[in-house]
Amino acid sequence: MTTGTSQAGPAAETSGALAAADAWTQWHAAREESVSGPYGPLALTGTHWLDDYPEGRIPAIPGVWRADGDGVVLTAGASDGLTLDGRPFTGETRLTADLGPVAKARVGLGGRRLVVLVREGVWGVRDFDPDAEARRRFRGIDATPYDARWSVPGRFTPYGDERTVRVANADGRERGLGLAGELAFTLDGRELTLRVARQGDGSLWAVFADATSGSGSYRFRFLYPAAPDAEGRTTVDLNRAQLPPCAFADHFVCPFPPPGNTLDVAVEAGERNLR
Repeated sequence: MTTGTSQAGPAAETSGALAAADAWTQWHAAREESVSGPYGPLALTGTHWLDDYPEGRIPAIPGVWRADGDGVVLTAGASDGLTLDGRPFTGETRLTADLGPVAKARVGLGGRRLVVLVREGVWGVRDFDPDAEARRRFRGIDATPYDARWSVPGRFTPYGDERTVRVANADGRERGLGLAGELAFTLDGRELTLRVARQGDGSLWAVFADATSGSGSYRFRFLYPAAPDAEGRTTVDLNRAQLPPCAFADHFVCPFPPPGNTLDVAVEAGERNLR
């Protein structure tokens, strides 16, 4: 009995490690498929803020687009070739922000999808084009293979009230980033902390940099730990650190890491750069 028990422990650990590595491989393949899809981040060819176009005319996008309070008013003629909810559109309509998948955006132009968005009261239109050159150039994501040492227990401590900090964004503008609490974990004997946001499904979101940022990896990355349990426990799996959308297209407005989220350790794990 003793011999069988001693062999079962290492065997179970080996099986668990193989399962985790296999799950990571599937995750990585799904990520590459997602970002390179017809309406993935590589397809974004422009983000146009309507305040920059007071006449309502956006370069290379037909129609007249005007911000109007809590929405956007679009006016188009038959020659513009726009569709609304999959049907040819002429006349005037009021649009709100597209919150679903890009493919489900209400306004189209041939295969393109024109996505309405709003950031801190400023309205804009994003142009996703399946024929974008970036999709044709894509050769994959350079990522470090799974290593169990980068997956460690974490504990989330919420703030009493959500806090908002102003951070620079990839487009050069400064915007608010809501933070729900702090995520503490230990890596190679060092105690580390990240300030994190909480998403609608309860999962966490961290924007962080580390000692490899800008050299061995992209200048910053995102991490999405699972929703903490009732005691705040979750897993910090840096194998699944991923490139932000702005790594795939310059037209995204990703937030930079908030103060305190630049780790002084080299996180040689997860997605690193585009190939």
